[in-house]
Order: sequence, then structure tokens, then C-alpha cells
Amino acid sequence: MSKQVLRSGTSIGANLKEAMRGQSRADFCSKVNISLKEASETEYWLELLYRTDYITKTQYDSIHGDCIELIKLLTSIIKSTRGDIDP
Repeated sequence: MSKQVLRSGTSIGANLKEAMRGQSRADFCSKVNISLKEASETEYWLELLYRTDYITKTQYDSIHGDCIELIKLLTSIIKSTRGDIDP
């Protein structure tokens, strides 16, 4: 499970790096959306690691909090890029 966290967690950054070189707004948004999916998957693996006692509550709370903030940030980027922000 920890290898899954490493894989999905590092994929977030790789896709964001690729998004920075997006060929269009749609391409950029697509890559950021992939990062969001990977962040969501990372959250899942973190929950499993915690529920199976591979990580402590303190470790989980710290990492999970960062993951949630990243999900919120990526969601905001997608919405603002698409123009979906409510006034």
C-alpha cells in the first residue's frame, strides 16, 4: 500500500509539471484533472494505511490534511481555468 501512495503521490507532481507545458487551456485543464484524480487516489491509500495500522493517527492527520488541501487547490485551479467559479 505504501508503494501505491508513492506512485499516486508522485504522479500528482509529474502531471502538474506536464500541465505547465500544456498546448492549450483544455490540455492544461486535462493534466490538472489527472493530478486531482491521483490526489484522490492518494487519499484513499492513506485511509487504508491508517485503518490497517501501518501509520499512526498523528502521521495520518498530517499527511491527510496536506492531501485534502492539495485536492482543494487542484479543484480550484480546474474551476477557475474553466471559468466555473461562482460570483
